[in-house]
Amino acid sequence: MVTHALEGFKLTVDRGPNWLFVKLRPKRRFADDIAHIADELWSIASRHFTYRLVLELEEIREIPPAMVDQLVGLQERLGNCGGSLRICGRSVGPLQNICEGDYETALPVYGSRQEAVLGGDAVALHERLQEMLSSSASDDQMQATAAFARYQPSRQ
Repeated sequence: MVTHALEGFKLTVDRGPNWLFVKLRPKRRFADDIAHIADELWSIASRHFTYRLVLELEEIREIPPAMVDQLVGLQERLGNCGGSLRICGRSVGPLQNICEGDYETALPVYGSRQEAVLGGDAVALHERLQEMLSSSASDDQMQATAAFARYQPSRQ
């Protein structure tokens, strides 16, 4: 785990297989210091040669619109390199401003690191399999779910 200092934030970077997990820990008045957050995150990704980021925002109560704009731009920049930006946090409440408007598709928001890495389809498939296992599913249902899992394109 590596810690970076940025005005207004303390960034903790944890490297996983093919992903970087970046936890943003804001200082008191971080809203004034967000001008370069996307550039700093890009720099971290470049140094690690990993362009898939999970941004953990559970310690941020409210996300300023300027920060949301920067994150959308960072998502596009990472996407141009075959990467992606996903956001997670324990509570969805602080992340609701991201989901308003057109940001919902640009910045996927997940409940945990695992959900962020797996993506929405994998989480939905896992839940469906659990549901079927717990409710004595028929062989036909199990085969249909397995076929669905084989032929779904994987998401980055």
